[in-house]
Amino acid sequence: MQFIDIKKQYQIHKKAIDQAIHEVLDKGSFILGQQNKTLESTLAEYVGIKHCIGVSSGTDSLLIALMALGIGSGDEVITVPFTWISPAEVIALIGATPVFVDIEPGTYNIDINQIEAAITPRTKAIMPISLFGQMPDYAAINAIANKHGLPVIEDAAQSFGATQHGKRSCGLTTISSTSFFPAKPFGCYGDGGAIFTDDDRLAERMRSIRVHGGEKRHHHPYLGVNGRLDTLQAAVLLAKFPHFPAEVKARGEIGARYSKLLKDCCVVPTIQEGNTHVYAQYTIRIPKRDEVQQELQAQGIPTGVYYPKCLHEQPVFTYLGYKYGSFPVSEKASTEVISLPMHPWLSQEDQDHVVQAVKQALMAKI
Repeated sequence: MQFIDIKKQYQIHKKAIDQAIHEVLDKGSFILGQQNKTLESTLAEYVGIKHCIGVSSGTDSLLIALMALGIGSGDEVITVPFTWISPAEVIALIGATPVFVDIEPGTYNIDINQIEAAITPRTKAIMPISLFGQMPDYAAINAIANKHGLPVIEDAAQSFGATQHGKRSCGLTTISSTSFFPAKPFGCYGDGGAIFTDDDRLAERMRSIRVHGGEKRHHHPYLGVNGRLDTLQAAVLLAKFPHFPAEVKARGEIGARYSKLLKDCCVVPTIQEGNTHVYAQYTIRIPKRDEVQQELQAQGIPTGVYYPKCLHEQPVFTYLGYKYGSFPVSEKASTEVISLPMHPWLSQEDQDHVVQAVKQALMAKI
């Protein structure tokens, strides 16, 4: 059984993917080729926003967004401690300070009620994470941001394809970014990402920053990075895209079935009103998580833990001055969450096997 079955997806769409790759190889345009432009216009239309800018990774998309906003030394950016390291990492890399806000226990997204208290005169942006496959309440977040004159950057690395009151992830904030890492709901065959915005000025600046800050060859008005999306990766994504809506639908159905079968024995994902969920990870909460994970491993069922240590517990962020206990909801989640096999081709038979194994492991360990 596969935790995330990338090979199955390739086998299903092999002809189209191979053809797309060979078209790039035959033409020999490997950097910012026509496929990049087509992908950007396709995804901008899908999200419902003016600009999409393909970049080299989800991490670089966040970095470029912060650079385009002019955030740097002495500034603060609000984010959460229960996530992958990238958001806090890029904030620190540009010389700013990550300011953490705890999460909600049900959705694992930022606790909106705690955002305003974290805002100071040095705050220059709010960077919420759309964790595990659904968005936080962006109407409420944007209202707080507008009150204080702050931009909002959505980290949608796990939620591309999700919606909130009919609007797609990556289309609700000042700038949004996503990741095309192979294990994501919409993934390429290497690193890749994209940035989205309706702001023409920011879009122009981010396009320049991704090519070393150059507006044209040998003219560099900004400091930039080598942040381009390879044409090969753009071609792979274009070949996959026609099938993406059906895969999002399948993810929602499989996630709903998991929740129906598991709701009486563990804490299943909470879906916020108005949201759809793409289940980048199908994540439950259980006591004695590590012991249950070992039981499942013994039965041949792969699992994942996202994330066993919060960011304020990481040695690299000791200088921020947070202690264990600073973010109790995040810390508790980090000891209880476990993600089960999830991909659009998970059969009901395999899903039933996972569910039964989880129930047996819980009965043995509780």
